[in-house]
Amino acid sequence: MFNFSNLPPLSLYIHFPWCVRKCPYCDFNSHTLKNDLPETAYIDALISDLEQELPLIWGRPVSSIFLGGGTPSLFSPEALDRLFSTLRARLAFAPDIEITREANPGAIERERFSEYRGVGINRLSIGVQSFNNDQLQKLGRIHNRRDAYNAAEAAHAAGLDNFNLDLMFTLPRQTLSQALSDLEEAIALKPAHLSWYQLTIEPNTLFHQQPPTLPSDERSWEMQQQGRAKLATAGYTQYEVSAYARGAQCLHNLNYWRFGDYLGIGAGAHGKISRADTQIISRRWKIKQPAAYLRHAGDEERLGGTQVLSENDAALEFMINALRLQQGFPAELFIQHTGLPLSLVEEPLSAAEERGWIQRHKNRTTPTEDGQRFLNDLLGLFLPD
Repeated sequence: MFNFSNLPPLSLYIHFPWCVRKCPYCDFNSHTLKNDLPETAYIDALISDLEQELPLIWGRPVSSIFLGGGTPSLFSPEALDRLFSTLRARLAFAPDIEITREANPGAIERERFSEYRGVGINRLSIGVQSFNNDQLQKLGRIHNRRDAYNAAEAAHAAGLDNFNLDLMFTLPRQTLSQALSDLEEAIALKPAHLSWYQLTIEPNTLFHQQPPTLPSDERSWEMQQQGRAKLATAGYTQYEVSAYARGAQCLHNLNYWRFGDYLGIGAGAHGKISRADTQIISRRWKIKQPAAYLRHAGDEERLGGTQVLSENDAALEFMINALRLQQGFPAELFIQHTGLPLSLVEEPLSAAEERGWIQRHKNRTTPTEDGQRFLNDLLGLFLPD
């Protein structure tokens, strides 16, 4: 039985489902834009969707907002300004709210960075992925190395110094020197944050249908170890499996990893909400197809599905996220964000401790280096028999 004395922090995720081209590794809900962008209609739909969701979170402050996709920058600053005017009128923004927009390094987008800042966006996440032009072509990206440099410089010039660079390693036939060279170029651009993660082949992607040749597991581990050392030398602290910050951790992602609540609006958007009045935790997601979403954003048919979490579901999901963090979690965070006693997961925690995958000290549980390397095995201990 859940017992919430205080609800976890609340974030807002807004999904924009269109992109210029679908990348072969992407398994997100993104659709190639083949006709004119229905900008006004989609902003109207987002507002209608939000209004339907408000009773779930009424009065709770929003600590962060993330605009993801797809490609949010297909939408003009004027359209986003109209959306944010509505958000401010209907939601309580925390005084230090973090508002992130995903950005691509294209020329048109760079020119708008200052305008987006005027809307209220105070953080960018720029999808660079690589500085190697050959690799960018293999990944289906529509920008080149010079575009990536220009985007970072434009972010600094617009006063958006709190930006993230997305960078991947273990790319098709990538060598160790190429992976480290990508990392060196990213560091030289002085982002406040780096998301440096391994390319994985996901179902329902072109790469899954036509798998490229990727580096071996041993070479991948070598890339990761040497890359982590390079980032540490440059002053970037690793605080999650693939997240490195120089004083500016991503508040929105931290809320996910700490099993916080989040409202999701937009085609295919997911949400997770805890309720003190009903003492339940539920997940809900919206229909994926943009055309259907546009028709039903204001009614119940916008929902693709809902799920009420069991105690075991909540405990497992907390661990799947929190054990990705370098600092792990304090016992009181588990109790507050799940509404459950820590004793519920004592058996798998003890098993993990015996294997040397976690350590517990002063009410804090932290993954060890072996626990991070064998994270899937560690998390498997929390799965039901």
